[in-house]
Amino acid sequence: MTDVSLVSQIDKDIVTAMKARDGERTTALRMVKTAIKNKEIDKRSPLTEAEVLQVLTTLIKQRRDSAEQFTKGNRPELAAKEISEIALIETYMPKAAGEGEIREVVAEVVAELTAAGNKPGPKDMGTTMKAVQAKLQAAGVRADGRQVSEIVKEELAK
Repeated sequence: MTDVSLVSQIDKDIVTAMKARDGERTTALRMVKTAIKNKEIDKRSPLTEAEVLQVLTTLIKQRRDSAEQFTKGNRPELAAKEISEIALIETYMPKAAGEGEIREVVAEVVAELTAAGNKPGPKDMGTTMKAVQAKLQAAGVRADGRQVSEIVKEELAK
């Protein structure tokens, strides 16, 4: 998918949702389109696919935080709305990596760093995280940063 097709797909989905009179979906998609447009305005040029995906990732993160806060604040109806928006936004994202896949990549990176001559320890968390994230991105999958961080921490503690 190129950046044009991802943005144009969102545009088409907005029209479809409007024709179906699906208010929630229309509102959520317009919010996504606005976030992408704002980023384009800040950058002063069209976004690449990677940048569009970064905007979507940020939106998902914001929704997760909001859902968490609403759940803590005993507002389940608002938390449910945020969760449904997360599901909608995720349909435009590349597939998410499972825990097993993440563990595999982390083990590969640790093995590569060890082969390079220095067995990484807990103090090498940043370097290892960067390498793991780069490898996941190169594979075209996305992963929750918290989950990756926990798995890297476990591996480095061994």
